[in-house]
Amino acid sequence: MQVSSLEIVGTALFFLAIIHTFLVSKFEHIADRKPKGSFAANIWHYLAEVEVVFGLWALVFLIFYLFLSGAESAIGYIDSLNYTEPAFVFVIMCIAATRPVVILAEKVIGFFARIIPGVEEKMAFYLSALIIGPILGSFITEPAAMTVTALILLDAFYKTQVSLKFKYATLGLLFVNVSIGGTLTHFAAPPVLMVASKWSWDTVYMLEHFGYKSLLAILISTSLYAFFFKKELKGYVKQKEKKADYLAPAWWKIFFHVVFLFLVVYTAHHPKVFIGVFAFFLGFVKITEKFQDPLKIKTSFLVAFFLAGLVTLGGMQAWWLKPLLSSMSDLALFVGATSLTAITDNAALTYLGSLVELSESSKYSLVAGAVAGGGLTVIANAPNPAGFGILKDTFGADGINPVRLFLWALIPTIIGMICLLVLPTVHFFN
Repeated sequence: MQVSSLEIVGTALFFLAIIHTFLVSKFEHIADRKPKGSFAANIWHYLAEVEVVFGLWALVFLIFYLFLSGAESAIGYIDSLNYTEPAFVFVIMCIAATRPVVILAEKVIGFFARIIPGVEEKMAFYLSALIIGPILGSFITEPAAMTVTALILLDAFYKTQVSLKFKYATLGLLFVNVSIGGTLTHFAAPPVLMVASKWSWDTVYMLEHFGYKSLLAILISTSLYAFFFKKELKGYVKQKEKKADYLAPAWWKIFFHVVFLFLVVYTAHHPKVFIGVFAFFLGFVKITEKFQDPLKIKTSFLVAFFLAGLVTLGGMQAWWLKPLLSSMSDLALFVGATSLTAITDNAALTYLGSLVELSESSKYSLVAGAVAGGGLTVIANAPNPAGFGILKDTFGADGINPVRLFLWALIPTIIGMICLLVLPTVHFFN
């Protein structure tokens, strides 16, 4: 197969972007040594923003594209890409992070926490948040579940006196649980969404082939981490500090937020529609602003920018990924997909796999590996940057170390791999 110079450049820049994500703490230290507020300090601070990384290197790639192939060709390349997912994540994050939606999620998680027998309140809430929150991703989509769960964890745990080890472990667990927690349906997890229509996978198929395996993996991993951190999970959940002018939204305001959330999820493949819905949502937020927290526009936009950069550079990786995927046995494909997901978005991986002729067992191996590895890095699964953006400021001046995150995500990843690989398919609906 003939490989173009643009593909080589795109791949080189893609891996440079990955290396960049491991260096952000170094850039932050450099920025801190520069005069505060200076141009140099601001540049290094900018380079230290993980959410900026792929967008920045995508810009470099487009400059190369411009010089190598001309403006018309570069614009044509951008037009050929599908940026629906970044736009969707931006909108769904903005809605999911609102006070009414978070309050509803807290009530749901609190309800399940109260019915967990034999454990203290704090541990019960931890278990419920990291089990129920990710499972909600199968119904409200993974980006929404990630946003809501991360915000709840932020107030309940990350803003309290917990160890850095606890923070890394919980973030890694959250990433993995959300990645596999969205596999109970065919429309919620990005790597499943990419292939479901082409391979005729519906919700029944997902429940039978993935559902109970994913649930079991989430239960085992979360219970294991809760037991490991049992000393830090003693006592009661600290009540969220509220401003003096805080007003709790009435049930009907929460209901309308759920309606907006549903409409955006339902029209997830139609950006013109869900952006229109979002415009009406913004109007509703303005009308009810006394019952709202400030919208997380900046955080949501940075996450969308990150994903858009990933899409732009990811479009140049087919030349080496497609032949690699097509050459693997089922087991190798499963392990390979899990590993490759750490350095490539798992939705991009399954999409490229859908372009290759695969057996039914290979299709399962590809998707199972992709979702199992979706928590290993911030780029592994589209919702991860959302959780990263919400929680990163609680990790101190050095930010989130990707190696430590990877190591803490490895245990639930292995548990997920075992469940998805070893447990049999159960045909509940036959």
